[in-house]
Amino acid sequence: MTYQPFLPEAAAGAISPRHVVVPLRRVLDRCHVVIGEATGIDHAERTATISTLATGEEGTGGRRIPYDELVLAPGSVSRTLPIPGLAEHAIGFRTVEEAIGLRNHVLEQMDIASSTRDPALRDAALTFVFVGGGYAGVEALGELEDMARYATRYYHNIRPEDMKWILVEASARILPEVGEEMGRYTVTELRRRNIDVRLETRLESCADRVAVLSDGSRFPTRTVVWTAGVKPHPCSPPPTCR
Repeated sequence: MTYQPFLPEAAAGAISPRHVVVPLRRVLDRCHVVIGEATGIDHAERTATISTLATGEEGTGGRRIPYDELVLAPGSVSRTLPIPGLAEHAIGFRTVEEAIGLRNHVLEQMDIASSTRDPALRDAALTFVFVGGGYAGVEALGELEDMARYATRYYHNIRPEDMKWILVEASARILPEVGEEMGRYTVTELRRRNIDVRLETRLESCADRVAVLSDGSRFPTRTVVWTAGVKPHPCSPPPTCR
């Protein structure tokens, strides 16, 4: 199980990735953990059919597990929109792998900016766009900006002010989870750190590695982080129920 509120800290290197995940068998010591896929549910018989990779079960209809109470909790996935270039260039922020990958990506962009003689490439490498002003997006941006600012001391030709950090939020406020007053305070603090907060603004395209915003702004960038909400897991194909 992934404790997602710790993903920003893992991405910034403040904590170890192993502290973000919880081994189910250790925590649920009175439970029987079965790794597999639910392929059918029979409510009349109160059984669930599970397909696993165990020898002799795959492709044979699976095993039937009886139940008294049935809870369906498939979780959620990132909510994406049909924005040009989003699927090709945006980076999600839902898993430990994505968090560590984002950390490595940010450091790689700093390496590219430090090494290139092309000013346009350097500017794009040092521009980081985060879409979504919820808890995940705001804290991920804050932690990574802090990490990158600290890392500039190891680059002879990159200063903190050379980097552009942009937060894009479609609504009129950020952090709806914690209330309006805290949201306004956070916007003030982010802008004090020279983070460009764009409220009531949408990402319209990130094709060709150019972030185009609804207010007409265009930012050549090699980093677009998508944290604009989640949706229920599609569970495709869903288990058959009867």
